[in-house]
Amino acid sequence: MRRDETEQDGPLVFGLGGTLRANSSTERALRHCLAAARRQGGRTKLYCGGDIEFPMYNPHEPARTREAIALIEALREADAVIVGSPGYHGGVSGLVKNALDYIEDMRDDSRVYLDNKPWGCISCAYGWQAAVGTLDQLRAVGHALRAWPTPLGVAINSADQIWSEAGELIDATVTNQLNLLASQVLTFVRSTPGQAPG
Repeated sequence: MRRDETEQDGPLVFGLGGTLRANSSTERALRHCLAAARRQGGRTKLYCGGDIEFPMYNPHEPARTREAIALIEALREADAVIVGSPGYHGGVSGLVKNALDYIEDMRDDSRVYLDNKPWGCISCAYGWQAAVGTLDQLRAVGHALRAWPTPLGVAINSADQIWSEAGELIDATVTNQLNLLASQVLTFVRSTPGQAPG
């Protein structure tokens, strides 16, 4: 079983993102959001950091690594997706964007891309401008993949005191936002015909 994969019944919420730095702010935020989804009856999988360190996506090269194939299979299985990216130079990181580009391999599926799946967005950056700009880009990518971005997206300003020295989330506002994001994703899944009933 993968890290953070759960076996209980309920909608499967798939988390993707982070950085190549273990336990980054983005990874911690994703983990918190997925934990909130589990508390609300969901199942979760998380692919972050090294899990999504793939060769650059090439639509003209059909060969795929085992890891990239596993990612696409997990996305096909997922009832909802939550994506977290750091804000690098005002936008989505190359690591996260490249992993998302592999979703092009789902273009010929009976359910094209992430059609009608809820899509939650989390961005972390050192400053509000990059955090909000990155969040906007994640939402635009979700639309392009035919997903439904949740009403709430969570932008985290890492310049604020969000985490304790032990890496625990100590900001009440961010905590509430990540919990609400998990709730919105699960509510959408459970209220949409053809989605998992939970």
